[in-house]
Amino acid sequence: MTQPLDIIFAALADPTRRNILAMLLEDDMAVTDVAEPFEMSLAAVSKHLTVLTAAGLISQEKRGRVKWCKLEPDALREASVWMQGFGQMGSVDLDAFEAFLDRELDQD
Repeated sequence: MTQPLDIIFAALADPTRRNILAMLLEDDMAVTDVAEPFEMSLAAVSKHLTVLTAAGLISQEKRGRVKWCKLEPDALREASVWMQGFGQMGSVDLDAFEAFLDRELDQD
């Protein structure tokens, strides 16, 4: 697995970050609006947003005094294309796939 994909899948591994991405599917959101449904501090949500930004999954920009988050679907597309490659081989042996991921992650 290439480094950008490592970063993307690491970002997607956290359920809070996946929920944030799902929220941003609807529209761009202010950071405070992103944080609202979560029972954690704004600082904790900001850390999740930093991971998503580093992975290229979202972008952030300041509009006036408000920081906005926007979904960047191209990074998701790269991960999706990688995973679709497994669909070309017929049914995927999930145990073998998990073992493959374990080996790849252990190489770090």
